[in-house]
Amino acid sequence: MLNETRVIPARMFATRSGTGGAVELLFVRPSTAGAWWAMAKPGKSLKPGGTLDVAGTSACLTVRTCSGGLYELAYDGDWAALMQAAGHVPLPPYIRRPDASADRERYQTVFARVPGAIAAPTAGLHWTPSLLDAARDRGVAVVRIVLHVGPGTFKPVSVEDPAAHVLDPEWYEIPADAAATLAQVRRGGGRVIAVGTTVARTLETGASMLTEEARASGEVVAAGSGWTDRLIVPPYTFRGMDGLVTNFHLPRSSLLFLVSALAGREHVLAAYRRAIDEGFRFYSYGDAMFIS
Repeated sequence: MLNETRVIPARMFATRSGTGGAVELLFVRPSTAGAWWAMAKPGKSLKPGGTLDVAGTSACLTVRTCSGGLYELAYDGDWAALMQAAGHVPLPPYIRRPDASADRERYQTVFARVPGAIAAPTAGLHWTPSLLDAARDRGVAVVRIVLHVGPGTFKPVSVEDPAAHVLDPEWYEIPADAAATLAQVRRGGGRVIAVGTTVARTLETGASMLTEEARASGEVVAAGSGWTDRLIVPPYTFRGMDGLVTNFHLPRSSLLFLVSALAGREHVLAAYRRAIDEGFRFYSYGDAMFIS
């Protein structure tokens, strides 16, 4: 199961109208028509009614409101065209260089199709067309869903009880044909393998939507779309998947708690110790492991 979200050029640079103060924006999700929610740095001086001039363009953005550290910005033009013209690829902060034009394709999976993410679903970066063809040749059904990765995926867990951590909602879609294929696989005795924690969270969201009757009939997930803030921490019973391909994640992250819920804390810690001893690379362009 793959996540075919596509990273958008969501980082933009602007100046405050009148003062000329520089502001860096990271657009995280659409709001109402003609507006997007964005993170801003610095943001404390942005007030409703204020305007921002986008660098290198004649575009002007208007601040509508602020909520939870995000700023709702309105624009009377074409957002997609503006992002293509003035946006930058939101590379992870540990990649200490400016983005280049090549990053618009390099920081994508080979199956990226639906624009909307601000970060690549990193486990998907390991897959090549030839590797996917080899999987199909061995009888693997390659199925696709969408979850637009947002900043909440990487938000550190700062509370003592991980179950009290709050994830920002992210848009997902499980097509009807994908749900039907998963049911067919399970009924035939096959396993559902999630490529990445974004797929895992999407599958578990879809599984939670099933009625007991549908689950008893062999369905795995419910088709549908919407916003999910599904948090998975130990102990947890997975219903939508049977295995996971995932990168090595940061400590105190919701991603690491999800992996621990599947593999067990001690097994995960042992795998991480081995990865460190062997010199594995972590994070977006790092190595991956298969948990089954």
